[in-house]
Amino acid sequence: QVQLVESGGGLVQPGGSLRLSCAASGSIFSINAMGWYRQAPGKQRVLVATITSGGTANYADSVKGRFTISRDKAKNTVYLQMNSLKPEDAAVYYCNMYGSDWSRPTPLYDYWGQGTQVTVSS
Repeated sequence: QVQLVESGGGLVQPGGSLRLSCAASGSIFSINAMGWYRQAPGKQRVLVATITSGGTANYADSVKGRFTISRDKAKNTVYLQMNSLKPEDAAVYYCNMYGSDWSRPTPLYDYWGQGTQVTVSS
């Protein structure tokens, strides 16, 4: 099994910064990409940022220039540095890993963390 454990959420004032971390562990066979999604109350879960195993990053338009995704491949950990936070960034942030585990090397599968709450309020 694969486990994703997120940390770093919390309450921050508008204009502030937070850094989210997500560590993947367990019987990981392959990781194609890791990323972050978010879900605000009453809304669908949407992509925030992803990063491939080759290091290519992709961002939602709403966070470009403010958020930075990075990855430590040796630690199977992905980070999301969030700057200039806005009230509309408030949501539950979910870590995602697109890959596989030893019990089922193919096809690739989406694994999810339990989510971490980000609140942006003065």
